[in-house]
Amino acid sequence: MALSIYWADEYVRKKKNVVDAIRLIKSGQRVFIGSYCGEPQHLVKGLAENCAGLSDIEIIRLMSSETTSLTMIANKTQDQKLSIRSIYLGAAKSEELAKNMRFYTPMNLSEVPRLFTKRLIPINVALIQVTPPDDFGWMSLGVSVDVTMAASQAADIVIAQVNSFMPMVLGQSFIHVNDVHVVVEHDEDLLAISAVEISEKTDIIGRHIARLVEDGSTLQIGLDTASRATSLALSEKNDLGIHSQFLTLDMMRLYSIGVITNKKKGFNNGKMVAASAVGTKNLYEFLDLNPAVDFHPFDYVNDIDIISRHNKMISMNVAQYIDLIGQVSCDALPSNLYAGVSGVPDFVRGANRAKEGKSIIMLKSTANNDKESRIVSLLNNTIVTIPREDVRWVVTEFGIANLFGKSIQERALALISIAHPDFREQLLFEAKKLGMIGAERTLGESVHGIYPVRLEKTIRINGEKVLLRPAKPVDERRIQEHFYQLEKVDVISRFFHDKTHFFRQDVQGMFQVDYIHNMTLIALVGESGFEKVIGVGSYYFEPADNIAEVAFSVSKKYQGKGLGKVMIQILADAARENGISGLYAVTSPGNKSMIKLFRSLPCKIRSVLGDDLMLSCRFNETV
Repeated sequence: MALSIYWADEYVRKKKNVVDAIRLIKSGQRVFIGSYCGEPQHLVKGLAENCAGLSDIEIIRLMSSETTSLTMIANKTQDQKLSIRSIYLGAAKSEELAKNMRFYTPMNLSEVPRLFTKRLIPINVALIQVTPPDDFGWMSLGVSVDVTMAASQAADIVIAQVNSFMPMVLGQSFIHVNDVHVVVEHDEDLLAISAVEISEKTDIIGRHIARLVEDGSTLQIGLDTASRATSLALSEKNDLGIHSQFLTLDMMRLYSIGVITNKKKGFNNGKMVAASAVGTKNLYEFLDLNPAVDFHPFDYVNDIDIISRHNKMISMNVAQYIDLIGQVSCDALPSNLYAGVSGVPDFVRGANRAKEGKSIIMLKSTANNDKESRIVSLLNNTIVTIPREDVRWVVTEFGIANLFGKSIQERALALISIAHPDFREQLLFEAKKLGMIGAERTLGESVHGIYPVRLEKTIRINGEKVLLRPAKPVDERRIQEHFYQLEKVDVISRFFHDKTHFFRQDVQGMFQVDYIHNMTLIALVGESGFEKVIGVGSYYFEPADNIAEVAFSVSKKYQGKGLGKVMIQILADAARENGISGLYAVTSPGNKSMIKLFRSLPCKIRSVLGDDLMLSCRFNETV
């Protein structure tokens, strides 16, 4: 009868110092090193200091801050002692990363565990970091489960640095003492990543994205500055959930103030689910034995089917470039090494598939001190991370574009409208040259317009949500459709004759606006990105008198519901903010609706009757 092995005895028997542990590594072997902030620094330092007699060691890792530089050893020895395989996006274009591009292995992170467990890439030795064992001999991988679990299960020899500073994280994060071969006890602070500074641009991007996040959404958030700005902008939301590659300090903050509850995820309710944590000591203390947190490997967290099970799943990922047909490049930068990690396609597709899901790509509009546009006509000599058919929402500091279901021309115009104004005309020229946009198209006044998000307002009419917002160049077709569907009497009221055609050149002054001298406000109902226009209100600046003419149209179903009153109030506020001194309207004497609408303004109203009735007011003449 075989005697059972008591784990505590095994633990004592397996203890070694770092030098003896590293001696188990032989030339020609493949060595895995634990990832991100879970990197076993003591073991890595031991490897660097004791590899003199080794040759042809291949290091496999996900990401490293290189507190001990194995890359330097690899470069000095021309890869003869060490070579490095980083499971990381292979499109490193920056100077610092490009010099070591040879080390990158581009893969979707959800597929990496299978690479190890199926021994497609056999691992001889795994260097990992764990918590001290519990009363039953279980040790947690803590802040780095990701692919470390699969590597630990697949390796011939597992060398575990036992660090009492590692938090014991619940979920699929445990490895038993009996399943490791060597224990090296060494306490040290975990690698910590401080919060990145938020710029004015990323703050605006974050506030734009927050408008797309509904209460009860499940979020995947990255590690870049725009993601952090988005997290900070979510403080007024309710019942958010987390299913993400990483847990961060900002997620901890949102949980602590009750914004994140995980109650409405629809899958893994009550749990924040991630594969790794990237942050500081405060975050790691928060994770320790926290029943609200589960960590799982990447083949679970990044699985498209798992992601798509969540309610209102929203993926938010930073891009470096996007072209006018929607192809996205997510290259990494030296200042933002995590930007290129290849979990992006998994979450984009999972969010797209989820019920009421949204995939959001965010990028600053310019690079190189505003000398280069990140929105380009066509990606050339750059790896495409996300193909055009997978791209949905795109956000810059200049606004939001939804590319889903849009033609090439509609995509190009939408992306040009959120590009930096300095590059819009050039992008339009290049798009025409490439046949993406018709030669007759212009940008009109919108070439320099900056979308005024502050004017957006949501109201309810008979229980239906109505979004009021300034018009964009991409609203051309829906504005035309609105006029085609108006009753004859409403067309005459708006245009003063029975107009039956509404060609683009007839209405382009409504969607090609600068948002200052000329403004159009539209009212929308329906699914986001495919809404129907039910109301149009515009003002047109008359510089001679510093006053603007207003005109309105509302679909018959929504007339008499107070919609026009809200629209004229928004337009009046915008005109006043933009330095315009007043408004006027020309209508028929019998248009009681327009008269009532104009008189709803808190100003002294003047009426002049001729062939038509002219109503006017000055904002400084209040009643």
